[in-house]
Amino acid sequence: MIAGRATEAGTARYAGRAGRDVLPEHFRLTERGLRLASVGVGTYLGREDDATDALYRRAVGRALERSVNVVDTAINYRHQRSERAIGAVLADAIARETVARDEVFVATKGGYIPFDADLPRDPAAYFTETYLTSGIVAPDDVVGGSHCMTPRYLADQIERSRQNLGLETLDLYYLHNPESQLEAVGRDEFMRRLRAAFELFEESVAAGKIARYGTATWNGYREPPGAPGLLVLGDVVAAAREVGGPDHHFRAIQLPYNLAMTEAFTRANQPMGTETVSTLEAASRLDVYVMASASVYQGQLTRNLPPVIADFLPGASSDAQRALQFVRSTPGIGTALVGMKTMAHVNENAGVAAHAPLPWEQFKRLFTSGAG
Repeated sequence: MIAGRATEAGTARYAGRAGRDVLPEHFRLTERGLRLASVGVGTYLGREDDATDALYRRAVGRALERSVNVVDTAINYRHQRSERAIGAVLADAIARETVARDEVFVATKGGYIPFDADLPRDPAAYFTETYLTSGIVAPDDVVGGSHCMTPRYLADQIERSRQNLGLETLDLYYLHNPESQLEAVGRDEFMRRLRAAFELFEESVAAGKIARYGTATWNGYREPPGAPGLLVLGDVVAAAREVGGPDHHFRAIQLPYNLAMTEAFTRANQPMGTETVSTLEAASRLDVYVMASASVYQGQLTRNLPPVIADFLPGASSDAQRALQFVRSTPGIGTALVGMKTMAHVNENAGVAAHAPLPWEQFKRLFTSGAG
């Protein structure tokens, strides 16, 4: 496996090599000094076949050449094939010295029980043989037929992801959609399970298997105040602090945010002391980096946007760039993730690096005007 991890020096070196068409604001500084691109590659969609593997290898390789040093995946994406495609292109790029290991930030996720490369003829038999008989998972550990977050299971998934990606250390490991457990068990039991998972993650950091951890969610941080499925970020960070102390390694969250799903910015649902603030505001106060998923809403925001959007997001040459510019201009968003499988999409999406994010006074007009 390839040794190392993304570092302050490495990501600064990568940012320093950016071309003249890449503005300095394209790289976001994390609380630990990493410089991460404001646009990252997502690898969720696509068939589980060799052709899609090849598309992702070419796209990720091109993205690394276009000042995009953030790659996001999950073990269950395309039955582990997305992780393996990323591993192949990273090994090649590092061997050819296109990039160094310490320049690239790789995030993956665990929680959903994955198949291996293809859909098995008998999924139940595969699950029994791979996870139940081996003792990795007990029947009562699984929620909703597919989600597990016990320490024993997550330790197994971290090892599988390390092997798939060919990386000794994963830069960021997310607990994937933990709110699916919250919806099935009481909040007290959920918090117990969360603390147990975080304890495993802290042990994995100490062992050099991951560098930091977080939660990647869909609904959890966007729910209305008081909703049964709401994840309270302050409580999540408190759980990390309880098991990891003041120097815990809970550093990031991922949630959907785009022109059609603005709750992370507009919905005050996170209690903080006597206030209730948005998830982005809570993350800022808690020093938690935010990755936005679904930045172009799985392609739905790459075409036919209302003309008023172009008026408020000048400079972009396409609706895809306007959608990304909206996300990366939102206060509190660190990196806008977008799925990329073609060279044309990589070049189009990476092109927003030539534009500065909108100033706050201009950005807030999107909402006060009713365009956002």
